[in-house]
Amino acid sequence: MEVAVSVIEEPGFQRARSHEQRELRRRAILDAAEVLLAEVPLEDLGLRELSRRLGTSKTNVVRYFESREGVLLALLNRTRQLWLDDLEKELPAAPADLDGVIRVWADTLAARPLLCQLWSLLAMVLERNVSAESVRAYKLEDLEQRTRLAGLLSERVRGLDARSALHLTRIGVVILAGLWPFANPTPAIVEATADPRLVDARVDFPQVYADMLGLAAQGLLGRP
Repeated sequence: MEVAVSVIEEPGFQRARSHEQRELRRRAILDAAEVLLAEVPLEDLGLRELSRRLGTSKTNVVRYFESREGVLLALLNRTRQLWLDDLEKELPAAPADLDGVIRVWADTLAARPLLCQLWSLLAMVLERNVSAESVRAYKLEDLEQRTRLAGLLSERVRGLDARSALHLTRIGVVILAGLWPFANPTPAIVEATADPRLVDARVDFPQVYADMLGLAAQGLLGRP
C-alpha cells in the first residue's frame, strides 16, 4: 500500500502555512509509518525509507517530526486513542463485574499488536533521541488518554475510585512493557518452548495480562 504523495508534497514542496495543512501532512507521515511497520520490523523503520515512501526528502519529514522516535511517539498516541474509542464501545455497562471489565481491556488491547509493540518499547526506544519538549507533549497526551481510561474503569467497577483507577492504568503499562516481549518470542524461542517440559514458558498475552491486571485491581480495591 502506497501513501498518496499529494498529501505530503505539493509542487516544490511548499511549506505548510496553516494548522490544517500541517495536520494533514503529519497524518500522512503517520499513515505511511503504520503501513511500513506492517512490512518491516520496527527497528528497521527509518526516516530515509519513510520519506521515500512519501515521495519527499528526509528533511521535509523532519519539519513535522524531529526524529524517527518522534514519529513513533505520535503513532503510539494515535493508535491508543483509537483503541480507547473501541474499548468504550466494548466495555459492559455500569455497574460491571471487575473480571469482565479487565477481560475486555486485555482482549481489545491484544487485538492491536502495533499499539502493544509501541507501548512496550516506550521507555527503552521511543523516549530516546527526542527533545524534552516532545517528551512533555507526549506525556501530557498520555496522561489525558490514561485519565480517560481510568474514568471508564471507575464508572463501571464499584469501589474503584478515580485515583486508584488512574494508578491501575500506570500499572497496566508496566505489565505490558514486561509481558509483550515474552508473548512474542523469536523463532528460536518458539522452537525451544515447543518442548512439552517448557509449557510454562509460553505466554498467552491476553490471558496473563488479564490475570496480572486483575490481581493489581483487587489489591487496589482492598487498599484503604
